[in-house]
Amino acid sequence: MTDLRACEKLRSDVEALGPWFQNLHLPGGVMTAPHHGMGDFPRFKWNQFAPHLPEDLRGYRVLDIGCNAGFYSFALAERGADVVGLDSDPHYLRQARWAQRQLGWDKVAFRQGQVYDLVGWSENFDLILFMGVFYHLRYPMLALDIVARLGAPILIFQSLTFGNAEDTCDTGQDLDFGTRQAFEQAGWPKLAFVETTFDKDPTNWWVPNPAAVETLLRAAGFSVEARPAHEIYLCRRTPEITRVPLSEEEFQAAAGVSRRPRNGA
Repeated sequence: MTDLRACEKLRSDVEALGPWFQNLHLPGGVMTAPHHGMGDFPRFKWNQFAPHLPEDLRGYRVLDIGCNAGFYSFALAERGADVVGLDSDPHYLRQARWAQRQLGWDKVAFRQGQVYDLVGWSENFDLILFMGVFYHLRYPMLALDIVARLGAPILIFQSLTFGNAEDTCDTGQDLDFGTRQAFEQAGWPKLAFVETTFDKDPTNWWVPNPAAVETLLRAAGFSVEARPAHEIYLCRRTPEITRVPLSEEEFQAAAGVSRRPRNGA
């Protein structure tokens, strides 16, 4: 009887904290979004890339950007990692902190903030998850530069994309005004801009094709080591870049941390 009442209390709390985007599996078989339109989300995505990560993450510090209700944060903590979950939405953070109390993962700390807020962080991380966020950003390249400067050697990146991942072309050529038609090739890196909404969501701004994902990651200082599944990229920090590096002055100005002239001087 006690277990039954506990499950009913969990279900009541889940309903009160809804709507849920992530389907968390709670004690007693209670789930937060059992009828999710994408299935058991995001567990099925975790199962796709989890084999590419160490089973034992003890000693790892992990940053989960856009943590939502904390599914990935909890999964990484289960492997022994100390995790910081970051999200800008207080609704999702309420869910995450409530779920943490139910699951008992004290190795996770949730914080409110956006990816741009990371520019001021001096913390070190061994692994960063940057999943389901990129296409919601108005300033996506700035976000990648900020993430890269955190210095984590491993990045798991995921974004909504369009186009065929097998379409490739030579993007290292130095085109001129007379050969710009090369930009029209199917495999040229492209970002589709969303002027109004996509999937009824006004926070969807840019949708890249797969070529754009890989070239943007390389430009930020990451090499793509593997693609565990559709739209998921396992990346490593690399000192090698494909073009002139971003200057410190430009980065600080773009990130809003440079000293601004006073009185127009």
